[in-house]
Amino acid sequence: MHDASPRPHRLRPGQRVGTVTRGTTNTNRLRRIDRWIAAQPAFAHAPDPFVVDLGYGASGVTAMELAARLGRVRPDVEVLGLEIEPERVRVAREQLARVRAGEAHFAADLAVDFAVGGFEVPTLAGRRPAVIRAFNVLRQYDESAVADAWALMAGRLAPGGLLVEGTCDELGRVASWVGHSPEGPRTFTISLRRSGLEAPSVVAERLPKALIHRNVPGERVHELLTALDAAWRMHAPHAVYGASQRWIAMVATLRHEGWPIIGGPRRTRLGELTVPWTAVAPGP
Repeated sequence: MHDASPRPHRLRPGQRVGTVTRGTTNTNRLRRIDRWIAAQPAFAHAPDPFVVDLGYGASGVTAMELAARLGRVRPDVEVLGLEIEPERVRVAREQLARVRAGEAHFAADLAVDFAVGGFEVPTLAGRRPAVIRAFNVLRQYDESAVADAWALMAGRLAPGGLLVEGTCDELGRVASWVGHSPEGPRTFTISLRRSGLEAPSVVAERLPKALIHRNVPGERVHELLTALDAAWRMHAPHAVYGASQRWIAMVATLRHEGWPIIGGPRRTRLGELTVPWTAVAPGP
């Protein structure tokens, strides 16, 4: 039986920390997150671009996509997919064998491998990852378990490394995540498909576990979503120029209102919005 509690206590050799998730996996589901990771200095300038995909699910495809996308930025990238359920690792390795045999659309020499592991992030010879991507793995936990899970994972990062923990919908059109350094959470990002978007607050159902129950009056994340919706409505006339122009105008309004937006026009054009963690961190 796995230890379901992600407490940062001393672990026994071989101990796995976490519980089995639903394992929902869809091709291209994590493309928005991968694109963001590829642009982060913690990855792009890492001395060792070793990346862990923690909790990849019932199929290894998202870990393979991660390796392929990051490989365009760092050809020397290596990705390790970790799952706490051994059967999922077996399936992913079968998929990888087909890739190696040239029977898939990925390159046969794709730099990816799979192993059993949980929040303790086991790696060969204790190698420390530059990036850990942990998506849709904390949704089933209580909010009280988040800090310990973050501490366990962040404690495995290389110096200057990055933990990306968040949630997205099944098609990857609505996503949000926390960027976490070895010292603590640093940023919060929302990424949405703007075409057909009624209101940015649609992300409320896909907030990270640390925030999803905090979308209530008096909490900072609620203030952010409220401000986003108001600015989105204000700039409805921009829709005639396209949803992207409307999003850009919305972000400009939030900047004018004093929200500490991180990143320039390039990230905004992609339908992203990033703020410091302190701008949305839960109240005491």
